[in-house]
Amino acid sequence: MGPGVDKLFLEIAGRPIVAHTWARFEMAAVIDELVLVVRDGMQGEFQKLAVECGFKKPFRLTVGGKERQDSVWNGLQAVSATCELVAIQDGARPCTSGSVIEATLLAARETGAAVAAQRVTDTIKESDGGTRVAKHIDRARLWAVQTPQAFRLDVIRRALAAVRGRGVLVTDDTAACELIGQPVALVESKEPNPKATSPADLPYLELLLKRMNG
Repeated sequence: MGPGVDKLFLEIAGRPIVAHTWARFEMAAVIDELVLVVRDGMQGEFQKLAVECGFKKPFRLTVGGKERQDSVWNGLQAVSATCELVAIQDGARPCTSGSVIEATLLAARETGAAVAAQRVTDTIKESDGGTRVAKHIDRARLWAVQTPQAFRLDVIRRALAAVRGRGVLVTDDTAACELIGQPVALVESKEPNPKATSPADLPYLELLLKRMNG
C-alpha cells in the first residue's frame, strides 16, 4: 500500500478493513472467542474499534512476532485452555463468508487441518527465471489458498513447533502441516474472498462489502 500506510485501518464501505473482517467472525456461530494478533502499540486502537463497532464476543489481544509464523504462534498461546479448534484469518481479508468459516472448521475437525481455497482458472506457465516461458502447468490440479486456515489445536501447535525447531520459514500455516506430514483438506470458497494487498484491490473490496452488508 506504500510506506506509512496501515492497510487494516483503511476505511471502505463505512468501516476500517479489519473491522469488516472482525465482524465476519463476530457473526459466525461456530466461533466462541477471538484472539487478535496486533502490532505492539496498537492495542488501544483495537480496543476502541471493538467499542465503536459494538462487538460482544469475547476477545483478547496479543502482540505479533517478526514473521507470520511467530505471530500465529503467539496467538495460539493466547487461546482458552478449553479450545479444540482454531481458524487463522488474515485481518486484510474482509469478505470471508460465514459458510466458509464453518465449513473449514468442520473439515479441520475431521482431517486435522483445512484451508479455504479457490480453483485456479487462469492458464499457468513456469518461467526459466522470469522472462521466458519454460513449461505449461496443468491448472486442473492447482488451487489458490486463502484464509481461514483451520486446525485442531494440537495439530497446528505441533506443526509450528517443528517449524520453529528446524529454523525454517513458511509462507502459510498449512505449509507447516506439510512439514510434519499432516494432511490438509481443501475447502472450496465459491464466493469471492480477496485480500487487500494493493490500492487497486480497494474498489473491488468495497463493492463486495456493500453487497454483503446489504
